[in-house]
Parts: sequence; structure tokens; C-alpha cells
Amino acid sequence: MNKFATILAGGGGTRFWPLSRQELPKQLINISGTDIMLNDTIERFNGVIPMENTIVVTNRTQAVLLERIMHKSVQHVNILVEPVAKNTAASILLAALFIEKNHGDSLMVVFPSDHHITESDNFKKTLNDACVVAMETNKIVTIGIKPTFPSTGYGYISCKKDSFMKEPCPVYEAAEFVEKPNFAKAQSYLQSGHYLWNSGMFIWKTSCIIDNFKRFLPRLFKTMLPLIAYMGTEREEEMINEIYPLLQNISIDYGILERSDEVVVIEGDFGWNDIGSWDALGAIFPPDEHGNIVKANYVGIDTQNSIIYGDDRLITTIGIDGLIIADTKDALLICAKDKAQEVKEIVRILKDKGMHEYA
Repeated sequence: MNKFATILAGGGGTRFWPLSRQELPKQLINISGTDIMLNDTIERFNGVIPMENTIVVTNRTQAVLLERIMHKSVQHVNILVEPVAKNTAASILLAALFIEKNHGDSLMVVFPSDHHITESDNFKKTLNDACVVAMETNKIVTIGIKPTFPSTGYGYISCKKDSFMKEPCPVYEAAEFVEKPNFAKAQSYLQSGHYLWNSGMFIWKTSCIIDNFKRFLPRLFKTMLPLIAYMGTEREEEMINEIYPLLQNISIDYGILERSDEVVVIEGDFGWNDIGSWDALGAIFPPDEHGNIVKANYVGIDTQNSIIYGDDRLITTIGIDGLIIADTKDALLICAKDKAQEVKEIVRILKDKGMHEYA
């Protein structure tokens, strides 16, 4: 069975403002100093999925830049451009219908474009195992990550106690999906040992996920269905522009995963981190002896447990603890580390005020 990777690369990365903007989101920025996050994602599954079988779903604002700087193994025809953002369910259905029309029933692996993984060999083994499980069982397979701290920025999955199957790895039926909890709940999930972080990586046959769309999101499926006839024709863009504004705005988690009885989970242990906000930067840059993460032209006195990120302009601090300072050419963020998840609210306010040049 053919294997295809689908990378969701249309997000705005609002919790990484002011570095990440709508036209240049974090997945298109070289944060680590090696390559942009999108290219790191593509390289990561090399050897498990043919790199030429990469489908990228993005938006109109980012498409031109994305194609210019993205890994050259990705063919132009495999870049699917959404005219408006309609959340992950629409993006995934668009890619599934595209793959099924052009290649028949295939294995489809969905990746976010902005994750950081340090142990690539373990990741590839887990991904191989997940592909086997999806092909053999015709189930929706997701990868859960064992929590290492009580994160309020991640979703969680609880699993049934007994394994659904033991080979090629232990596989468990999903019992519950939980959206980002408050700190007290996150602590209880961590202490219980029964919850995994939801990595946002999914593996299924295209026929399986399309059947689940028909069952749980029939209105979304029926609205998008006419688009199939125009894929690969001169009218494809016109029809996408016509159909997309009519689609439901719903995530794949809410729309299908939380409703379906066909979801199974395997545990991944490969140094995973969703670099979703400034306080996650420690996954890329280890803190210094004072607990500071510094990626800037910087001099400080009596500064602890802080994140300082900038370009050429000198940043200096005296007597601070637990702050995020992110400096760009036209905007400066100063934020308490424990408020990192709220940075997206600044972006919302900027848009509400019509200050779109900063958003």
C-alpha cells in the first residue's frame, strides 16, 4: 500500500508572536539554527515514507513563500492551498480526497509542521509500527507521548487498561480525549499515569478516515465532495474558493477522534516537544546555569529562569526572574513565563484594533 505524509502547515503560530506572524509563521522560520521547522518535519520521516509522497496543506497567505523555501522533494502539485482557514478537519479531508483520487486507497500519516523531535531513530521505529497497525486493523491510530510535566498547553488521551494488540508494539483503545486542562487537572493526569499527551500525529488508511467523515461530519463531507471532480483541472482553484467558505470550522479532534470508536493509541518515546509557545523553547536550547534560555545579543545581571530572544539589537536585563523577552525589528514582547499561553490574545487584540501589519 502506498504511504503518504500529510503536513498541516497553515497555522499562524500566534503563541510565538512577535517572531511568528501570519505571513511568516514559526514553521517557516529557522528557530533552531539548522533549518526551518517544516523542512525538519519532512526530513524526519525520510526512510519510512517516500519524500516525494509529501502532501502539504497551507493557506494562500503563506503558499508562495512556503514553496520557495520548502524541501525541493515536495512537488508543486502536492501543495494544497486553502483560501480560508477552516481548522484541521477540513485540511485533513482535503488531503485524504486528493490522495484517494490520485492514488487509490493509501496509508495517510498526518503531521503538524512545527514539532521538535530529538531521537529520530526511535521516531522512525514508532512511525513504522503505527503504519503496520493502521494497515492491519483499519483503525485510526494516534501516537501518545508520556507526560513529563503538568502541561496546560497540550491535549491529553486516556487509554483503556488492557492492550488491544501487542505486536508490533502495545496498542491501546482510546478511552477519552481531553483538551488543554487547567494546572490542577494537568497535575492529576500526570500523577495518575493513565494519560498521554496528544501529539497530533495520526495514521490511517484514506478509506478509513473518509468513512469516519461520512459518519461523524457528513455535512463537511458532502459540502467538499463536489471538489473531487475538479481536482487536477483548470477549475480546481475556482471551486476550492467557492466551496471552502461553506465548510464547518472544526478540528479533527472534536469532529472525529472524540466521537469515533475506532481510535487506538501507541506510545511514543522519541524526545517530542510541540514548540507551541515561548516557554517550550528549552526543548531546542538548553538553559544556562541561571535557568535562562538566551538566543540574542545579550548582557544581564541577576537574571534567572528567563527567555531572552532577539536579533542584532542589544538586550540587557537587571534583577528579573521568570520573564519572556522577545525582540524583533518592529515589536517587543515582555511576558511572564507562566502567561506564555496567552500571547495569542495579543495577536487577537492587534487584529481587532486593525493593526494587521503587526499580526
